[in-house]
Amino acid sequence: MQENINIWSERAEDYDAYRPSPPLALVGVLTQLARMPGPHCVVDIGSGTGLSTTIWAEVADTVIGIEPNADMRRQAGRRTQSQPSLHNVSFRDSISSRTNLPPESADIVTCSQSLHWMEPASTFAEIARILRPGGVFAAYDYDWPPTMNWEVENAYNECMKQFERVQVERNLELFPMTQWAKTQHLERMQASEHFRYVKEILLHNVEMGNAQRLIGLTLSNVIAPYLQKGLLSEQEIGLDRFIQVAQEHIGATPIPWYFSYHVRIGVK
Repeated sequence: MQENINIWSERAEDYDAYRPSPPLALVGVLTQLARMPGPHCVVDIGSGTGLSTTIWAEVADTVIGIEPNADMRRQAGRRTQSQPSLHNVSFRDSISSRTNLPPESADIVTCSQSLHWMEPASTFAEIARILRPGGVFAAYDYDWPPTMNWEVENAYNECMKQFERVQVERNLELFPMTQWAKTQHLERMQASEHFRYVKEILLHNVEMGNAQRLIGLTLSNVIAPYLQKGLLSEQEIGLDRFIQVAQEHIGATPIPWYFSYHVRIGVK
């Protein structure tokens, strides 16, 4: 899985600046299902820069982020060092199939926008190992792009389709990635037989963003390295058109962005 880990090297700062934070309602849902409003330990696997980890600081005794990418962990460390309220949050160099945490030590385990990078069987086995009986696992992902302006969204979708077409036509594969479809997360959780209760729910979150943030969010995905290495141009994938439309219809003044989240929940 080293190729999947390396994708995010040298991209942590942009990821942290433009990606959204999870909906706070998630905390209420998972603590209620875990029957523990103040969990002793929450583990966030694939924690990245800590955007999905630090939301637990106010309710949990201990919060542990599991992140194998060194650049992401460094960015997460900057966050905790600059905010004294995050004193109970730490980040460790481990992977989803081998967290090195004690058995039954976690009340809640989460994967935010990350489970599709992880080998399912070994990951679910490790999550079941570290969860206490009755503990809760949640894998959640947000839809791209957020709902904010239909013309901008159309331009974004066309840009991504053109990027994928150019990739295929020119046989461009900068990252030999392995992914597991997000649409099958729930089915794989059920098939694993590690969870006695499995359900998918929908949540939403509202954040503010302008054209600059939307452009940065787009480049925090997979396009930027191809541009930086000169493997393709903004014009041939329609990125220049997308930027123009975003600046025209959103501009510099932030507007509400509505993020939709798919949350797959399992109770051990």
